[in-house]
Amino acid sequence: MPRGYIPILIFLVLAFAFPVVTILVAKLVRPSAPGKTKLEAYECGIPSDADTRGRYSIRFYLVAILFVVFDVETIFLIPWAIQYNVLGLFGLIEMLVFLAILIVGYVWIFRQGALKWV
Repeated sequence: MPRGYIPILIFLVLAFAFPVVTILVAKLVRPSAPGKTKLEAYECGIPSDADTRGRYSIRFYLVAILFVVFDVETIFLIPWAIQYNVLGLFGLIEMLVFLAILIVGYVWIFRQGALKWV
């Protein structure tokens, strides 16, 4: 084995061993006494009236996913804005096509009623 790889091997062993050892030590040191009070949801000291694990509408998750998709898509505007002078007319046309696709997707989602909070 070449001598140049020994520090890398040592680093990899330490990188894998550190989290494993830390979790094992924490498991051995921590107190473990689960009871009814510890397993209840925290409600500011007031006993809860009902089950705290309520169901959310699928619309909540749909809007959250749509937000993430459109938010990530708009992040592509930052590098384009930085390199605008270098890209020239070709970059402008590329970004207009990109934005047109986003707008078509947004209009389609709006017409499907995915953004209505009923």
